[in-house]
Amino acid sequence: METSNSTNDPTDPGAWERLGDNTVDNFRIFQVRRSRFRHLRENRESEFIVIDANDWVNVVALTPDHEVVLVRQFRFGRHDFFLEIPGGMIERGEDPVVAGVRELREETGYEGTAARLLGSVHPNPAIQSNTMHVVLVEGACKVGPTNFDINEEIETSLVPASRIMEWVREGKITHSLVLNALFFMNDWLETRSGPSV
Repeated sequence: METSNSTNDPTDPGAWERLGDNTVDNFRIFQVRRSRFRHLRENRESEFIVIDANDWVNVVALTPDHEVVLVRQFRFGRHDFFLEIPGGMIERGEDPVVAGVRELREETGYEGTAARLLGSVHPNPAIQSNTMHVVLVEGACKVGPTNFDINEEIETSLVPASRIMEWVREGKITHSLVLNALFFMNDWLETRSGPSV
């Protein structure tokens, strides 16, 4: 049994205890399960649908000229092209930083001199159980060819880091998890040089 964190404040939302799970189906990149919970204060039970997927990584790669490495690719959910940063699924047990360096190299052919974890977010905790990690790679340079997955076709471009938030405001970058990553990048840049981006 698994219970959520809660306080004794009667105005707080009530905690739930997870009673059990049943897998509905496996869709290659994620599984769907029915998860039964009991509300501890009201002693009532409800069933919820949860999507289990591997954790993800998004990579903010900065070149020596202080440019951000961007990728443009077709996204089937919206049936359109999107401007993003490199990223992908983390293999089970793989370190997020190692995964980020791998995804950057596979999708763009870039490698850097330093990589670190900037932060982590939960993409949609209402229905998803996974975490998305943001990795920063500094000194990123093109060192070799790309190694795309079978259905990947990716165009790489560079944009000055000083202009990236302008592109966000103009609606050129709209992928929500990429926006999360750029928020972390912008915060990191500000702590290094003061507000300028």
